[in-house]
Amino acid sequence: MRQTRLWILAAFTLSTMAIVSFLPRYPQNPAYHQFADDRTFFGIPNCLNVISNVLFLLVGALGLAFLFRRRDSGERAPFIHPQERWPYSVFFLGVALTSVGSAYYHLAPGNGTLIWDRLPMTVAFVSFFAAVVVERISLKAGLWLLWPLILVGISSVEYWNLTELHGRGDLRPYGYVQAYPLLGVPLIIVLFPASYTRTADLLAVGGIYILANVFELFDRSIYDLGHIVSGHTLKHLVAALSAYWALRMLRLRVPCGEASKKVFSLKVV
Repeated sequence: MRQTRLWILAAFTLSTMAIVSFLPRYPQNPAYHQFADDRTFFGIPNCLNVISNVLFLLVGALGLAFLFRRRDSGERAPFIHPQERWPYSVFFLGVALTSVGSAYYHLAPGNGTLIWDRLPMTVAFVSFFAAVVVERISLKAGLWLLWPLILVGISSVEYWNLTELHGRGDLRPYGYVQAYPLLGVPLIIVLFPASYTRTADLLAVGGIYILANVFELFDRSIYDLGHIVSGHTLKHLVAALSAYWALRMLRLRVPCGEASKKVFSLKVV
């Protein structure tokens, strides 16, 4: 049965890759860099789109502090196996670095600066996926996949950048790296048993991130409602909330076996 589930996941991966490969290439739309809110405050151009990235730094720092802080004797560890922290460590590092890359991009939006925004984002996407593989499929496989997946993510951005420089911009690989975890994680949740409680939080992380991208699509429409805040600024805030939700999940969840023991003890009492 487990072998069948692995084949289903492999078939999903290969079929989605095939579909993307048959799609026509699509370059970066130059209009993407024309954000609705380009106001300058305190001498900072595109100020709200720049400073809203501080939340990524905050969430990333909080996540890393949670993973590596010294715990008192008897305090519950956040993971069954200590090695499980590494994909989440890379995830929160990617989130923190996104604050730097995205702020740098929004100071002077263009393809040349956008690459620094997208590189740390891909690291966060793929490492979160690796964390789910570690917890639900195989600790060994997930840890082994982490670094190749990071290489794939970085390569997808570099490929887009090189194709843009040669006048044949192609965002397909980058788009796939971003979309695959949003589809693959729910499939893994359906196919493989949980090691920890709060599975719904895994889905919430993806759902909140999708909501962030909806705000981005309506950048100008939201800004035109009162010229207070733009959809892209809200995207940053909601995307940071998505990362924070992952941290919240890690703080609150317990191993499934431990949760079952608690329920059993309550019934006995």
